[in-house]
Amino acid sequence: VVLRFFFAVPLIEKRVQELAEAQQMSMASYVAQKIDNDLQSRLLLIQRFAAALPVTLLNQREALDAWIQDRQSFNPAFDVRMIVIRADGRGVLASYPVREDILGYDFAIQTWFRDALRGQGPVMSAPMPAVPSRGAAIIFAAPVHDASGNVVAVLTGVSSISQPGFLDHLQTAQLGASGGFLLVSPADHLFVAASDPTMAMKATPPTGVNTLHDRAMAGFRGAGVTINAQGVEELSAIATVPTTGWFVVARMPTVEALRPVTTLRYFIFVSNILLAITTLAVLLIMLPRILRPLTHTARAIRDMADGKIAIAQLPVERDDEVGKLVSGFNVLVSRLKREEVARKAGEARLRFLAHHDYLTGLYNRATLEERLARALECAERDATQLALLFCDLDGFKMINDQHGHETGDAVLQQVAARLSEGGPQVDTVARLGGDEFVILLTGLRDARTAATEAAQQFVNSISAPFYVDADALTLGISIGIALQTTVSSTPARLMERADAAMYQAKRDGKGRFFVDDFES
Repeated sequence: VVLRFFFAVPLIEKRVQELAEAQQMSMASYVAQKIDNDLQSRLLLIQRFAAALPVTLLNQREALDAWIQDRQSFNPAFDVRMIVIRADGRGVLASYPVREDILGYDFAIQTWFRDALRGQGPVMSAPMPAVPSRGAAIIFAAPVHDASGNVVAVLTGVSSISQPGFLDHLQTAQLGASGGFLLVSPADHLFVAASDPTMAMKATPPTGVNTLHDRAMAGFRGAGVTINAQGVEELSAIATVPTTGWFVVARMPTVEALRPVTTLRYFIFVSNILLAITTLAVLLIMLPRILRPLTHTARAIRDMADGKIAIAQLPVERDDEVGKLVSGFNVLVSRLKREEVARKAGEARLRFLAHHDYLTGLYNRATLEERLARALECAERDATQLALLFCDLDGFKMINDQHGHETGDAVLQQVAARLSEGGPQVDTVARLGGDEFVILLTGLRDARTAATEAAQQFVNSISAPFYVDADALTLGISIGIALQTTVSSTPARLMERADAAMYQAKRDGKGRFFVDDFES
């Protein structure tokens, strides 16, 4: 229930939001493309009209008025008016419908007029107020050339934004119940048109009011969630109108866009409450009946644990979960003795591991030190000698790296077996850890001879191949020998001397032994 409500619903909400963003992006792109097509068609139309305008009519006012009227009647794309402007911008050569207040207007101050004079092609103006009954309008202009290619006039056509078939669909279209479209000119910081008539030809909000709008003004195109200037969270999609650099915004309140998720969340919440109530009612009624035999069994087991009754197997009265529990208890009782035997075996194993290496079964460091101390006492008492052999394997790391630690462990076990076959004078074989071994020889009369013979035997033995899983592996061994002949020493000092001698053997070339018979 918790997973469904707190994880599944947010996941569905995310998917619904992604779907809504994709749909709105598709609509915004479609509307932007339609606007671009409408603008392009008017630019192309004014260019064709300008190319078709006979230059000879420029000095014939009535004929030029008739020519303009004829074109506008044939194709009323420029519903406000069409105007032929002098090349210097100071005055009008013809206009239909006639508007007296523009006859002496200086058009040279207008950016769109100067762009048209350059003769590169048709141009359009920024949105501007038109006659009050028609709201905002856009001017489309194209240069008129004479036979020599000189610009002799500028032909303009003025289209109102609310003209049928132009941008009127943007002002009437809605998304859902309260969503709609915006057409924004970022260069002019202006809402060109909007589904909400009160926003048309109004300035865009200042930076910081709407984060997604700020990103759109900076060039972002896509979809996202934002808070508008009225404080309403909206799902908005933004698409570019290529011809002008304007962009279309398809927007809808997220409450409306994600309404299916809200309905689903409410349904899941109510269904979960009903399910919980039903489940609890069933459990309260049925569980006491189902678990009564289990209660009796638990009471009997507790009495056995407290010693009130003897530990014995319980009767299995029925073949269900409770019966399986009783059978399990009976198995437990029958295994108590085996567990006791296993416990004693475990204690013996622990005692063994306290004195031996877990991998090889050889003595560990603690036992070695005890036996070495006793051996020194016996040697001094019996006037015998002893030798300590400190062994380190050569090439063992390579085996571990190339074949793995399991192979390495198997090799160590075989090494331990070969070192333990050293003869009757080998008192103790111990593993210190890793690939280090120590061998103690006691009861010697000639410690040097016995130690060197034993060391050579170990070098030869270890040099023979080791076989693990059909692999033949080779090792060497470096042995440092410390002798104790006449002067007493401590176990620690004897170990240090043997260790130093082992490193000297490695420096001499490995696979050999070195004897340190200097006693101190």
